[in-house]
Amino acid sequence: MKKLFIAAMLLVGIAGFAQDTDQKPEREHKERLTPEQRNEKQLQKLTTELSLDASQQAQVKQLLAERSAKAESLKEARKAKKESNVKPTEEEKAAFKKQMEDEVAANDAKMKSILKADQYTKWKSLQEQKREKMKDKMKEHKQENN
Repeated sequence: MKKLFIAAMLLVGIAGFAQDTDQKPEREHKERLTPEQRNEKQLQKLTTELSLDASQQAQVKQLLAERSAKAESLKEARKAKKESNVKPTEEEKAAFKKQMEDEVAANDAKMKSILKADQYTKWKSLQEQKREKMKDKMKEHKQENN
């Protein structure tokens, strides 16, 4: 009886380890690109999708560099606040949100001045597609965690 019990426990233990461990697929780790590499990659993508000429490429490259620098400084400031364990107040959150909206509007206006009308329309539709894709990813992520 004792041997039968030990054999059953051993069988259950082995069966437990034999289960498929791929129940939650790990997020694919993308290689970390430097800000310059990301900007260059994004510029190449925009060039092919929007058929940018050399002048437009130079202007968009400058815009991407500025945007990247601002994002990096905001990231550092946010990291510093997080390390100090100071929670932002509602006013600070609202001010940050307003600042982000202003940045998006300014970027939009600059892109509108750089691109031709048809390119700008296509760029806006690409932005919308990107936004929808992110929403879908967020929904998936929330469902995985629940």
